[in-house]
Amino acid sequence: MPRFILDHELDQLMPVIDEIPCPFQRAALLAVRWSGARRDEIRRLPLDWLDRYPDGTPRLRLSGPQGLQGTDGAPPPGAADALQQLIDLRRPGRDKPFTDERTGEQIRYLFVRHGKLLSSSYLFETPLQKASKAAGLVGPGGWKGKKRGTVSAHRFRHTFGAQLAERGAKLHTIVKVLGHSSVSKALVYAQVSDREVLRDYKSVLEAGAVVAGLAAEELKSGTLPAEAVDWLQSNFLETELELGHCRRLPAEGPCECDLYLTCATFVTTPDYAPRLRARLEVEQQLVQDADERGWTREVERHTAVARRLTGLLTDLGETTDPDDSNSSGRSSCTSTD
Repeated sequence: MPRFILDHELDQLMPVIDEIPCPFQRAALLAVRWSGARRDEIRRLPLDWLDRYPDGTPRLRLSGPQGLQGTDGAPPPGAADALQQLIDLRRPGRDKPFTDERTGEQIRYLFVRHGKLLSSSYLFETPLQKASKAAGLVGPGGWKGKKRGTVSAHRFRHTFGAQLAERGAKLHTIVKVLGHSSVSKALVYAQVSDREVLRDYKSVLEAGAVVAGLAAEELKSGTLPAEAVDWLQSNFLETELELGHCRRLPAEGPCECDLYLTCATFVTTPDYAPRLRARLEVEQQLVQDADERGWTREVERHTAVARRLTGLLTDLGETTDPDDSNSSGRSSCTSTD
C-alpha cells in the first residue's frame, strides 16, 4: 500500500510549511505537495512553469520523464501565490542558464541561488524534518535514539497519487500525471479505492482465467517467457482494443495487422462477449449486404471475420445470440492497436 499522508497529518503539517521563511524551501515543498512530481523534477523546474488556465485558475506545467510531454495540475490559490513570489524574485536575476541534460536546451531553472542549483537536501530533507517535528509528526529511528520526522518528499508523491485514485481518476490519468513508465507501477494507488481496475488487470493473468485467441494456449500453459509476462503486466491496460487485448512485445515492432482478430498476439475474455456478439451481428449483416450487391470478395472477407468471432465466442463458452445479456461487457474502448 502507498505510504500516503493521512488528512489529519496534512492539516497539521501544511500550516507549518506555509510559515517556512526561506522562499526556495517553501516553494519546493508546496510544488511537490501539489504536483506529485519527483524531487529532481522539482529542482529542475524552469522559471515559466507556473501560468494560468483561461479562467484564471493557477496551472503547474510539468515536464514528464525523459523529456516526454508533461502534464498540468492546479494548486490552491495560496500555494500558487507562494510559488509566484519565488518566480517574481528570481525573474530579474542575471544568472546564466543551464543546459538541460535531456533536451540540450538552455533553461533558467527556478531553484538556483548564486548561480548554483540548490540541492535536494536543502530544498526537501532539511526543511521537512523541521516541519514534521514542529507539527508533531515524529517517530523512532533517528541517530542515537532521537526521533525523526515521519514525512518525506516521496510521501507527498504517494499522497498525490492516492488522492487522485480516491477522487475517481482513471489509472491512465494517474500514470500520466505521476510520470510512471508503466501501468503496473500505478496499480498501488488503484488498490486504495478501485478494485474494479485490479479485477480487469488480472482477468488475463490469473490462473484458470478464461481467455480465447491464438495466444490463449501460451497464457494458459505458462509457456510465455518471463520477460513477455512482465511486459504484459506493465502494458496490459494500455493495449485494450475494441474486443480484447493485444500482447505484442516491443521487440516485435509495430503491429501491421489490419484484422487483429487473426493476430497471434490477440487475446480476449468473457468480459468482451457482448462486444463480440454485437460485432458478429454487424459482420453477418455485411455478408448479406455484400451478397445482394454481388461483391464476392466482400462476402468472403466478412464471412471469415464472422467465422473468427464465432470461434472466439465458442472458445470462451459464450453464446452467439446477440440478445444474450448475461454479461455486461465493456462500455468504451480505451485505445487502439
